[in-house]
Amino acid sequence: MQPTILIIDDDVSLRRVLEYHLQEAGYEVTTAASGEEGLARFGELAPQLVICDMQMPGMDGLQVLHAIKQRSAETPVIIITAFGSVDVAVQAMKQGAYDYIAKPFNRDELRLTVARALQLTDLTSENRRLKEALAEHDEYRSMVGASPAMEKVYQVVRKVADSDASVLLSGESGTGKELVARALHTRSSRSSCPFVAVNCAAIPHDLLESELFGHSKGAFTGAVKDKPGKFQQADGGTIFLDEVGELPLGLQPKLLRVLQERVVTPVGGNREQRLDLRVVAATNRDIEQAISEGRFREDLYYRLAVIPLHLPPLRQRREDIPLLLRHFCSKHGAQAVRFDEAALAILQQYAWPGNVRELENLVERLLIMRTGAEITCADLPDKLRHPANGGAAPLNVINLPDGGYPLEQLEREVIITALERTGWNQTAAARFLHIPRHTLLYRLEKYGITPPEKC
Repeated sequence: MQPTILIIDDDVSLRRVLEYHLQEAGYEVTTAASGEEGLARFGELAPQLVICDMQMPGMDGLQVLHAIKQRSAETPVIIITAFGSVDVAVQAMKQGAYDYIAKPFNRDELRLTVARALQLTDLTSENRRLKEALAEHDEYRSMVGASPAMEKVYQVVRKVADSDASVLLSGESGTGKELVARALHTRSSRSSCPFVAVNCAAIPHDLLESELFGHSKGAFTGAVKDKPGKFQQADGGTIFLDEVGELPLGLQPKLLRVLQERVVTPVGGNREQRLDLRVVAATNRDIEQAISEGRFREDLYYRLAVIPLHLPPLRQRREDIPLLLRHFCSKHGAQAVRFDEAALAILQQYAWPGNVRELENLVERLLIMRTGAEITCADLPDKLRHPANGGAAPLNVINLPDGGYPLEQLEREVIITALERTGWNQTAAARFLHIPRHTLLYRLEKYGITPPEKC
């Protein structure tokens, strides 16, 4: 949807000139002949930008500016002033006007000022959206993301958090499986009881049974007293079995019995202990392949995966990267630091093999090494700035027919592809294509590109 601009001016010829130039640039334009009419149109249309003449009968430009700022402080207002009245225009800017244009002005000056004002609107809207998304998902602690892929994760968490069904989280390393496990625990009725995390791959196999299920005094050399295992420690709460795919085959039947019967027998003991807990497991391995190779029990898999939940890699939710950057900057005490558009575009194109964990490590390093409040392309590692040296997502090769292909048609298809990848978000598509937003708007009108009806 193209931005709407409201022009308020009592000079009919100037209104028509402004309207013509802005419509030619691809904007939706509406006009008003007085301040009173302009405020009425503003209330009806909620335009993204207002251009208002300073000198008008009735309500003058300053009065209109004041009224608009009371209704919508974020809407930018550009003041038109006569030559020699710059002092009045500066006064208007002090009262909240975005900028001013002195008569006479040329078309390019008008378009540039308008494009900058609308870019400010986009940035303000994005900033508000990011803050709202952070607030909305604060209940998930460090789970950050507002993409459709993450919304699906949140939906599952909301539905199953307060049940006792076992959940198996799958996904690549660094996608935040433990964060999801903690969210499941936090949103459940067990939240006041322990959350115990166990990395099955980090404990030696000969010690794993004792660590999980505990042992009795004298069970083996060094067992000088009874010791509860992780399952007993989690009684009443949630146990998180990370890297469960690494569990030794010989120990899997005992875990299966714990899941089925909710009882555990410590190593060297003969008394069963009844447990009341919820089991959440996670793996970055292909469990079904492990089953086919005889390395993982199929019946245990079905017990663990009553609720299967796959976490998307970061490269499949690139639109969450600005939100994650803001979150990590805040986490490391650098709320004022921002990434410029070029650096953000590079970060959104990188493949992120280490997922969110890799992104956080990079942010922490950039914050330590930075020289100012803005991080630019020059601050990024070589592997991000020079994709050929590794790490960046591969570009699709364009296969052109032998008979040639029209450049304009090729450009049109590239623009449509960028819009589809960004959900027809014009600001994101412009950033993806490394062009200003007003340039994208011009090409949309040039090629007659409009969103599909369902959007």
